[in-house]
Amino acid sequence: MSDATKVAAAASSRDPAVGLAAVASLRGLLESLEELQVSNARDQGWSWQQIAEVLRVSRQAVHKKYRRFGF
Repeated sequence: MSDATKVAAAASSRDPAVGLAAVASLRGLLESLEELQVSNARDQGWSWQQIAEVLRVSRQAVHKKYRRFGF
């Protein structure tokens, strides 16, 4: 079983300490993946509006979140 599979399974644990720790790990992974894909999109010429539509957030929200990275 992969680490990702273990963390995903732990997220549904009946033990809150295990479940919440898994949720925190998944949140960190999600943030890293989103940053990677926003960077990929910007590198390929996507507008902030296009990215926002796919992420289902406002253009302003996604731009504010990622402008610190210089995208």
